[in-house]
Amino acid sequence: MSSTARQGAQIISSAFIHHEIVSKKSCPTPIPGDYIKAEGRAGRMGARLMAIVAEGERGRVYLAPTPEHEEIARQAKPEWRPETPLAPDPRALWTPPYGLKTWGDLFTPRQLVALTTFADLVGEAMARVKRDALAAGLPDDGQPLRDGGTGPTAYAQAVGVYLAFAVSKTTDYSCALCDWHTSGEKIGHLFNRQAIPIKWDFCETNIMSDSSGNIGGMLEWVSKALETAPANPYGFAAQADAQRQSTSSHKLVSTDPPYYDNIGYADLSDFFYVWLRRSLRSVFPDLFATLAVPKAEELVATPYRHGGKEKAEAFFLEGMTRAMHRLAEQAHPAFPVTIYYAFKQQEVKEDKREESNALDPESHSSLRSTHFSTGWETFLDAVIRAGFAITGTWPMRTELGNRMIGLGANALASSIVLVCRPRPADAPVATRREFLSALKAELPKAIAELQRSNIAPVDLAQAAIGPGMAIYTRYAKVLDASGEPVGVGEALALINQTLDEVLSEQEGDFDAETRWALTWFEQHGFAEGDFGDAETLSKAKNTSLEGLSRAGILESKRGKVRLLRPDELPEGWRPSADRGLTIWEALHHLVRALSGGGEQAAAALLAELGGQADAARELCYRLYTICERKGRAGEALNYNALVQSWPEIARLAHERTRRQPMPDTLPLNS
Repeated sequence: MSSTARQGAQIISSAFIHHEIVSKKSCPTPIPGDYIKAEGRAGRMGARLMAIVAEGERGRVYLAPTPEHEEIARQAKPEWRPETPLAPDPRALWTPPYGLKTWGDLFTPRQLVALTTFADLVGEAMARVKRDALAAGLPDDGQPLRDGGTGPTAYAQAVGVYLAFAVSKTTDYSCALCDWHTSGEKIGHLFNRQAIPIKWDFCETNIMSDSSGNIGGMLEWVSKALETAPANPYGFAAQADAQRQSTSSHKLVSTDPPYYDNIGYADLSDFFYVWLRRSLRSVFPDLFATLAVPKAEELVATPYRHGGKEKAEAFFLEGMTRAMHRLAEQAHPAFPVTIYYAFKQQEVKEDKREESNALDPESHSSLRSTHFSTGWETFLDAVIRAGFAITGTWPMRTELGNRMIGLGANALASSIVLVCRPRPADAPVATRREFLSALKAELPKAIAELQRSNIAPVDLAQAAIGPGMAIYTRYAKVLDASGEPVGVGEALALINQTLDEVLSEQEGDFDAETRWALTWFEQHGFAEGDFGDAETLSKAKNTSLEGLSRAGILESKRGKVRLLRPDELPEGWRPSADRGLTIWEALHHLVRALSGGGEQAAAALLAELGGQADAARELCYRLYTICERKGRAGEALNYNALVQSWPEIARLAHERTRRQPMPDTLPLNS
């Protein structure tokens, strides 16, 4: 780097690494985690400056620090730091065991000086705005913003709120837990997940630079949000106890409730609260009356707060039931209550009272809860106890695929909106047989409709709960053969098992080769299996291994057979030229094309599939279900990605067929 470039460089970030003062380079034994935590709690863990990132005339450069640089970094002396302690929640707050126990511990001295300065400048800015508004002749009603004022005082306070938002957003990029994006060469922010993890290296951004995390960029984000927000209708926000509120009386209600134990909302909110309180306590004294966010009545199942999982679950169920009952009794009769929920149902640990067939209509309630329940079961139980009937579900694409929790995982791509109405007082009582019969009669149509709406495979089981629970909640009670109630947990199990049956029945639409491949895939995936087993299965499916090989879907050699992976299929394949086309082959060529050439490449194939396209999509749902059950995450993601991209692929394929019409169907193997 030239001396000229060095002179014109702007420091945009500094990289630090947490370290212990004890070094054991000569010792081959790894340092135990408990030792590191003990050193941190004893105050013997600090940070070393490892690099400086500068913006020069020819781009960004990375400089080795000198002792002088590190000394400068340590000269900052903050006059204030937030001393509020972090909650003892090991699921969401990971730093206390390492000695970082207060919110002030999560910031470097330079960051504390900068953030405190900007937080205090909010008050000065409000005073300046008020003087300017008075000088401009704005009528002074003397009312503050919290009382609905519209004069200079309220105007200045409104500006202060937006400035405080910018400072609050800056804290997400200006703490000692922000990492460095190597691909984008920029600082990352803390909350890329709903937790505060410990990080062993972090970056400290130059808050006055033009790089990511600067205060000017945060102000720009706030102004963009204001420019796009609807400004005509009057709206207000109020804090109230959901179990006792009257705000919802005769109003249209759409709510996104807490997700059982998924997120510690109040505990995490303190990170921002301590800074907002410093800036806005004078504007909203009641809202910021406490040193930290109120937590005792928060409707989440937090074990540490309630003395264990069982007590936390009981607290959640009781409180959520009261909150939902409040909504039910105040609901506007002309509109349903809609409830957003994105908490994925998990397997429920159950004590099986007897080994009977769950789908036997004469079975007793064989799934008997002993246990720690899932969020879904507990939440739905609360909704039903409150007097609601679920009349439908609407899957809505709300979750970003690039969020941290979704990367490389089968996380939900959608939120599920439960559509609820108060259950009629004269709702009938049903037997388990009647409930199961209704499930088998109505759920297949609902599943087909969900698939036509292109719900992502990762969301199908979740969305199927809606129409299933709509059947369950139309009854006042569902009783088993012994007269005992069929609980929500068992109803969910029956819905899931009926869903499996529906997807299995769709296999009847597939050709013999695809049915063979589907059964083989369930047992072996894309791994090898014995030739003899494959031959036996082919006879049962009315096909042959020779025909399967000609169809281009398997490899057979040395007494072993395996299905070909999508990336092993030939790139030049065209459906219109394949006289032995199978649904299996068509689907996996679509997966290959989407992965290698994007939506345009997949559309070129889909345009030639004609009437077989719907069968390929049905197969995709079936394969995703198998992969999720078998724990094959990588393959599941491929199938999920194809269905999620299907609308755009279909649109592009339609444009192609308009230019060059194709026949409705292609010959399949028989």
